[in-house]
Amino acid sequence: MANLKRALAGINRINLEGLRWRVFDCKGQVLGRLASQISVVLQGKDKPTYAPYRDDGDMCIVINAKDICVTGKKLTDKVYRWHTGYVGHLKERTLKDQMAKDPTEVIRKAVFRMLPKNKLQDDRDRKLRIFGGSEHPFTDRPLEGFVMPPRKVREMRPRVRRAMIRAQKKAEQSDAIKQAIKDKKN
Repeated sequence: MANLKRALAGINRINLEGLRWRVFDCKGQVLGRLASQISVVLQGKDKPTYAPYRDDGDMCIVINAKDICVTGKKLTDKVYRWHTGYVGHLKERTLKDQMAKDPTEVIRKAVFRMLPKNKLQDDRDRKLRIFGGSEHPFTDRPLEGFVMPPRKVREMRPRVRRAMIRAQKKAEQSDAIKQAIKDKKN
């Protein structure tokens, strides 16, 4: 009941007319790449009518927040810090601990640190709804699944490409030799 109240909080302050409801599935997604796509949709930059002074973004529903991935050693090395207001009370928590405590807050911070710091930030905050599991209370709305764009990988450098081709040829030759020896035994 409390999660439902929290999910629906502030929804009456949003003009829902003409907004699309976009669903982002975090399962197996990299945190930063997903957060950048969510921030683009929240700002409305994917629409041809985008203007930086207007809030034209869509409603974003993020599900499976507990299944988000990170690259490298960020799980242990990334630290969230905050100050309580008392002298010497600088608190910190690693990403692993924060994921155990509240994985939705990890995605919220990643997204809002990518948004511009202006008067529209509160309105965009209301349009982002994050859920740890796959269930959410917005099933009665016309939902659109968001498909992550393919990742653009730059072309390999010529020297690396040649070394990779040589390694593949060498592996093929060794496989052929092993197969020939196996055929001789049989």
